[in-house]
Amino acid sequence: MTTIDWTYVRDAIAQDIAAGHLQPGDQIGTEPELVKQYGTGRHSLRRAIAALAKQGMLRVEQGRGTFVSAPKMLHYELGKRTRLRQNLASQTIDISRELLRSGIITAPERVREALGLATDAKVYFAHRLTLADGLPIAFGTIFHAVDRFPAFLDRRAVFGSITETYRSYGIADYIRAETSFHSRQADQQEARLLQQHPDLSVTIIRAVDALPDGTPISFSDVVWAASRVRFSVAGNQA
Repeated sequence: MTTIDWTYVRDAIAQDIAAGHLQPGDQIGTEPELVKQYGTGRHSLRRAIAALAKQGMLRVEQGRGTFVSAPKMLHYELGKRTRLRQNLASQTIDISRELLRSGIITAPERVREALGLATDAKVYFAHRLTLADGLPIAFGTIFHAVDRFPAFLDRRAVFGSITETYRSYGIADYIRAETSFHSRQADQQEARLLQQHPDLSVTIIRAVDALPDGTPISFSDVVWAASRVRFSVAGNQA
């Protein structure tokens, strides 16, 4: 039997994904099935799947199988008024948030400095996972000062969004006062939460939101799947 090069198998699976024959979330065949389908050896098949996993097109779940994880690249614009749902609303996707944990802690130094708080100030923290059509695209933590926003976590649970929660405190508008970001390789926990190959990159975005007069109201630290979300920076817009 003629040996099929692993790159042929890689390209054939990638073409099926690009053509829509394999959709995000679909499980591809078992190893014996794929060996037979492509007329290749197990070693070449595993190499092809590993290469596609590193590109973010497939994800291998131990004990479950191999699944397509190549959704369309999302576009997120970072600007003066950055709102998650408004940013992604026109891209025909379902955005959902999952609360992983929350509570009250003494503000860490970087949070204290960003929000202009005293040394022993308390802050609410909420750690959330963001999903697009059920696939994780980001997770991170947002902090708010306890003395500035009494019962913030309770109100956030009731109103369902940061913007509406702010309105309950009489805040009609807020702006992005500061944003910094960089990319690096994901660590093991990040890769697990984002359901991506550990060799893929993440984008770390840290931001301060403020009232129009410049008073800081929140600090956030979010890890994004770089293979699923592309960022751009808007001009200084009113």
